[in-house]
Amino acid sequence: MYKISEFAAKVGLSRTALLYYEKQKLISGRKLENGYRVYSDEDLQRVRLIQQLLAGGLTLKECKVCLEAKVDKQLLQKRLKALDEEIERKQESRYLLAAMLGESDLKAWHENLDKLAPDAHLDWLIKQGFSEKEALRLRWLSKDMNEHDLYMADFMKVFEKLERWGPGSDSDTRKALSLTPKATSSILEVGCGKGLATRVLAENSEAKITALDNEQSALNRLAQRFEQQGLSERIETVCASMTNLPFAKECFDLIWAEGSAYIMGIEKALTGWKPFLCEQGYLMISDMVWRTDTPSRESVEFWNREYPDIQSVTTRIEQMKEAGYQIVEHFPQSEEAWLNYYGALGERVTELEPDMSDSAALKDIKHEVNICTQFANEFGYHMFILTKI
Repeated sequence: MYKISEFAAKVGLSRTALLYYEKQKLISGRKLENGYRVYSDEDLQRVRLIQQLLAGGLTLKECKVCLEAKVDKQLLQKRLKALDEEIERKQESRYLLAAMLGESDLKAWHENLDKLAPDAHLDWLIKQGFSEKEALRLRWLSKDMNEHDLYMADFMKVFEKLERWGPGSDSDTRKALSLTPKATSSILEVGCGKGLATRVLAENSEAKITALDNEQSALNRLAQRFEQQGLSERIETVCASMTNLPFAKECFDLIWAEGSAYIMGIEKALTGWKPFLCEQGYLMISDMVWRTDTPSRESVEFWNREYPDIQSVTTRIEQMKEAGYQIVEHFPQSEEAWLNYYGALGERVTELEPDMSDSAALKDIKHEVNICTQFANEFGYHMFILTKI
């Protein structure tokens, strides 16, 4: 026989827990004449069996049922399923913690979080010590904060010798500019890159152009180009974030954004840039859209990872109207614009592949080139000319 203190020590439970077990008729202690409660070896073995059942995920009530009758297999199957689900959640938790410590890949986690909570994701990355510029690049490009620096070094190596950093053509830019009905005196180009569209805007208007980008090396190249062309007095370069424009309200007749607004989100760009347009000012914005209602599985999988917000032209137009714009005109970017970019990018990948075969950045870029070449008829950039109302 065991006194309650001895019994508690043997099974690792408190006195209170044993009294509760007794109240639930799981064990049957008895009180001696001297006032001590004692328990038998049978009680000890029942408690140890109960502890094993509890470890299997059963409740105390379910343990009692198992002790008093034949095991309910349906109940055990239910508990087994719940345990498997809990183990899966714990494995995911462990994977995430290991990834955050640099022991495994964080890419899938970043991609999923960016779908669920893009703003919170960006804010969290900034709190981890990344600048907004680097956080945006991590969000859209490397998607792994542990490998970001190496990824971006390889990424920039691929693009450093390319003139275009996105699909585009002089003819498309001229066409879009010609569809803005009134002459402009001040243009803000957001995400100007090395200034290919900037040059077309300058050559086909008399406007003062403010070229904004968050990559200083691209702005340096742009400034050098315009100095050589004798157009420096009409161009001002600004290294800043498109999410926080450093300008006075209503100071631009036209805001121009070729293939850049996706970085902050089209709907946010529509509302965030609108205050900087003069009354009845114009916005030219281009965005990746679906060109078919039945895209291939490969296309859907690719864009779900790379640009989850890709929409149809109809949906974008509805969003633009809701944001307070009138649609002046819209048209698909030309095949020439597509080939100008992906043709040169594909050649660059082929050139670098022998020396960068292990590069994650190069593999991602090669995959993009393959998808955007093979399925080019299913999606593409679309140019929208809008006026503020």
